Amino acid sequence: MAHIITRNTAHREDWLHQLADVITDPDELLQLLSLNTHPQLSQGHEARRLFALRVPHAFVKRMRPGDANDPLLLQVLTASAEFINAPGYTTDPLDEQRSVVPGLLHKYRNRALLLVKGGCAVNCRYCFRRHFPYQDNQGNKANWLQALEYIRQHPELDEIIFSGGDPLMAKDHELDWLIGELETIPHLKRLRIHTRLPVVIPARITSALCQRLAASRLQVLMVTHINHANEIDQELRASMAQLRGAGVTLLNQSVLLRGINDHAETLATLSNALFDAGILPYYIHVLDKVQGAAHFMVSDDEARAIMKGLLSLVSGYLVPRLAREIGGEPSKTPLDLRLTQS
Repeated sequence: MAHIITRNTAHREDWLHQLADVITDPDELLQLLSLNTHPQLSQGHEARRLFALRVPHAFVKRMRPGDANDPLLLQVLTASAEFINAPGYTTDPLDEQRSVVPGLLHKYRNRALLLVKGGCAVNCRYCFRRHFPYQDNQGNKANWLQALEYIRQHPELDEIIFSGGDPLMAKDHELDWLIGELETIPHLKRLRIHTRLPVVIPARITSALCQRLAASRLQVLMVTHINHANEIDQELRASMAQLRGAGVTLLNQSVLLRGINDHAETLATLSNALFDAGILPYYIHVLDKVQGAAHFMVSDDEARAIMKGLLSLVSGYLVPRLAREIGGEPSKTPLDLRLTQS
């Protein structure tokens, strides 16, 4: 096992400092963006009782002051619409709240999701796990040991997906140990890391982490979660270059969100910005029907029309697959781009 990570580096301390430099009060966020007198934005503060507001200053710096429709702000700001009890929306839209062992979801035959950590650097208001019982699936060594034993006993698994919360909330030495244990399981071939943390805090991609991923016998993929081109800045591009240098395959998943990225031109700009940063557009999901997020929904037919427009604007390799996830299904379900008959 390639245990090469040391615990103390300046870069590691930098990302931890940025992680702690967080806004949890909607008034503070709006005041910082010169939007504290905007009546519509000020009405949703109580929604933090449903799902806490959390956004690091490192991400706020990419928001446009004075813009009430800033696409990054709207992803994280509490809204009164979260109190709407929308029909068909549930607290467990993907039927995930029955793990095989604490913190491990074996949803698909050849791959399993390990919920490495329950927390996130940022709380996205459309999160499909905003109601997930993380208290019963804590990211600690005791639960990881149970998950590792399950993985050893299931040779059909060839890929483990680090998920959460956000798996990169784990410190480098924790990831080092966990990856090292997975490397001893002979039927595993790939490690996939789904994360938003490097987008919110690019400093999370430390040199030590890159060295550890480069040293792994597993093929390592990282799937970022970027919904709008404004999330991509020079710091993020530099971090992605570090990962590419470590041999990590970079993919991106987005969610189609009303008022944020629901235009073909917006998605074209995103796809080009992703590719310029060395990230390949992978999936774009229609919204999971989680209670509290119905105001972000884009209908299937609207989604199809948007994606058909995107096809005319960019090369085919820059078009992510439009899909939805259905609880209990053996894979994601691609959406046919043909419009339904009304």
